[in-house]
Amino acid sequence: MKFSPLFWPVELKGKVIRILDETALPEKLTYIKVKDYRQACRAISEMKTRAVGQVILVFYTFLLSLGKEDLNAVADAINSARPTLPFKFLTDMVLGWQKSGAPLDKSILGFLEMLRAKRIKQAEDAANLLSKKDVILTHCNVSGLMPLIAEFCRQQNKEISFFVTETRPYLQGSRLTAWELQRAGFGVTVICDNMAAQVMSEGKINKVIVGADHLALNGDIANKIGTYQLAILAKYFNIPFYVLCPPPSKAQTGKEIKIEIRPEEELLVFAGKRIAPKGVRGYYPAFDVTPANLITKHIYLELSR
Repeated sequence: MKFSPLFWPVELKGKVIRILDETALPEKLTYIKVKDYRQACRAISEMKTRAVGQVILVFYTFLLSLGKEDLNAVADAINSARPTLPFKFLTDMVLGWQKSGAPLDKSILGFLEMLRAKRIKQAEDAANLLSKKDVILTHCNVSGLMPLIAEFCRQQNKEISFFVTETRPYLQGSRLTAWELQRAGFGVTVICDNMAAQVMSEGKINKVIVGADHLALNGDIANKIGTYQLAILAKYFNIPFYVLCPPPSKAQTGKEIKIEIRPEEELLVFAGKRIAPKGVRGYYPAFDVTPANLITKHIYLELSR
């Protein structure tokens, strides 16, 4: 099975964590080095890695901190790195292992091994929902799962292709998803975020598959801003809308998920150049909440041990 570099973008080498710098893609495939939890939290807040990369980084950060740092302080710093992502679910897990007296390094490494296997299973489950010649619309980036889904389809003799939204303002769709799909040999077409309704009305899309950064207990999900409007459009055009989900948090509904508001300059400045007049304000909620009733099927990442 072939894997995208984004499938497992963080690795621990001795006393250094190497992180695939997603902000440098597709121009160059480069890694940054992290040597303590403060640098790890900075990499998270600066979006050097996202999605599953942040999850892996959390666990490797605890491994790096063993015997050197107060793990409660490490957990507090991680929990405040990005508000919408349920890091506390992960840090509480680690602190629980520590409190139980279980060997923390073995618990963490065992969990990561299971996570890798379950992500592969999640991609296979998604592929089983697809048919030959399906054209998938996706939004943002799901850390290597889209090319893996397509690879499973290829093994099943189901040829599929993709439409990918730009995903402004960070352009994860055009920079990351389009890059990894093309790199894996799958057909991919990039569209602007505001073209989805037209493309759907032309009958070019058969399915929508997106990821989720946060899953509430009632099935509501928080994902990259723009996901909600795609779900509404998919409902209108009677297109199945599938979500690759993490385990649920303690949030009862999507209304309890705190939405991260990122700096307005990230919206007003592109490649170092301001693209809006001086004095104009920007508003950048990084996520939106899609209600469960707009989701055709949740494709779960089952992490029960």
